[in-house]
Amino acid sequence: MAQASILIADDYAVVRRGLRDLLEAQPGWKVAGETASGGEAVEKARELRPDVVVLDITMPDMNGLDATPLILEASPQTRVLILAMQYTAAVAEKVLLAGAHGFVYKSGPEQEIIAAVSALLNHQTFFSPTITAEDQENLSTEDKKAKRGRRVDHLTWREREIVQLLVEGKSNKEVSAQLNISVRTVENHRARIMRKLRLRSFSSLVRYAIRNKIVEP
Repeated sequence: MAQASILIADDYAVVRRGLRDLLEAQPGWKVAGETASGGEAVEKARELRPDVVVLDITMPDMNGLDATPLILEASPQTRVLILAMQYTAAVAEKVLLAGAHGFVYKSGPEQEIIAAVSALLNHQTFFSPTITAEDQENLSTEDKKAKRGRRVDHLTWREREIVQLLVEGKSNKEVSAQLNISVRTVENHRARIMRKLRLRSFSSLVRYAIRNKIVEP
């Protein structure tokens, strides 16, 4: 049986060393590489095509949530396990929307990390028990379908401006007046934005704008 290959991405060398020792102690598992940033993790995933990437949620250059969809695009067969220090419902939503296949606490028991990697290697998901089934179910169908490949740079400058104003609560008429364009033009832009981002509801657009820092929550 071929060895399972794992990529570790964490900006602390001591954490990477501990994870390497833990994971390579498991029969048939091999750490194929390490990296200290999200951007490097994307490049390493493209190069190494690992079975699993163990990815810290907070890193310089690019965080784990932003790196996840890019890793999956670069290496579609790879599974992503997110590590984080704390849990909130907002974190759970961001992890799921990024397309990650699992989440565990960095401070959790070692056996939980092993169980999570094992699940991902078997094409299953593993979310720390504090991420409930309800959290996962709360993601709308259109969010799940569109969670990959939606990046803020898909929007033009004008589209970003319109998204910001709409999410801030302005009506089509108010946007029209502020940007000195017709209401019909605003409506056309809005429809085009929803199609481009593959969204069906305004609440999904709000989440998109917050995740991509077009507006602040």
